[in-house]
Amino acid sequence: MTSMEEANNLIEEDAVNHPSHYNNGKIECIEAIEAMLTHEEFVGYLRGNSLKYRWRFRYKNGIQDLDKATWYESKLKKVLLNKEENETS
Repeated sequence: MTSMEEANNLIEEDAVNHPSHYNNGKIECIEAIEAMLTHEEFVGYLRGNSLKYRWRFRYKNGIQDLDKATWYESKLKKVLLNKEENETS
């Protein structure tokens, strides 16, 4: 992998995992959304965003949209596992 490819991967990684336009303040936007929604609403939000990015990947941002869909699915899995863990404790 060339230095340019590595730099592009880092930029893409930031755009997927920590987009700067959602990090203006002390908390990330996703944390504020989670705080204002019920558990079930937040699960729906995550599912909807995953679907949105998978739906449009061919027409808009390609692989980056698939990475974003994967990010939302990973977040969904963590939220569900955390809920399950809290209910069994």
